[in-house]
Amino acid sequence: MAKPKNPEARMTVLEHLSEFRRRIIICIVAVAVTAVIAFAFSNLILAFFLHFYRLAVHDPKRKFIFTGPLDAFVIKIKIATYGGIVLASPIWLYQLWRFITPGLSPKEKRYAVPFLASSIVLFTLGGAVAILTLKPALGFLLGVGGSTQEALLTADKYVGLVSLMILAFGISFEFPIVLLFLLLAHALSTAQLRKWRRPAFLFIVVFAAVITPSQDPYSLFFMAVPMYLFYESVIIIGRILKR
Repeated sequence: MAKPKNPEARMTVLEHLSEFRRRIIICIVAVAVTAVIAFAFSNLILAFFLHFYRLAVHDPKRKFIFTGPLDAFVIKIKIATYGGIVLASPIWLYQLWRFITPGLSPKEKRYAVPFLASSIVLFTLGGAVAILTLKPALGFLLGVGGSTQEALLTADKYVGLVSLMILAFGISFEFPIVLLFLLLAHALSTAQLRKWRRPAFLFIVVFAAVITPSQDPYSLFFMAVPMYLFYESVIIIGRILKR
């Protein structure tokens, strides 16, 4: 009698490590390829970011400065790196899901496509909210110094801040996906989520305050409010799914 194949749900430790390594390599290759695309459009991306800087300082002719001969090239590399991570998000989100699914039942695996689609939409939505928050956030940050200081930003620090904001918002907007996964895996219940409303609200505010790289009140507000709305939405969805 032929020996039955080892099901995915019962993979050995070495098989899990091999699977993890394979998916990490796929993610790295995907980010590298999309980084090349982002590098090709780095000047357009930088011009787009510059628009918000000009709005914040009310100067339509303001430009970034750089203080070293390599800075202009380094900023293109930074744009390519962050851009590659964002553009490759559908691929690494899918790889993350495929690494997790062996622990789920066949019935629960049917949520793969909705999970991936929702993850991409929410990550994109988070990035869009970060961009919309950029103008008031910059206005606050650049105005703190008062009239005695003038903002002359280097492209390197500015792009680093904006890119981290987009990534932070994109990741934070995956919050409902995590909660739904825990509901599907029976690690949480809607009764627990309803009971934990107040601690969850406090956690969300603290999380938003810590993860936002700009540390301004606008970013905190525009991150914390959607996250709590997501929390309440998951409770409603969980009750519909009878979890």
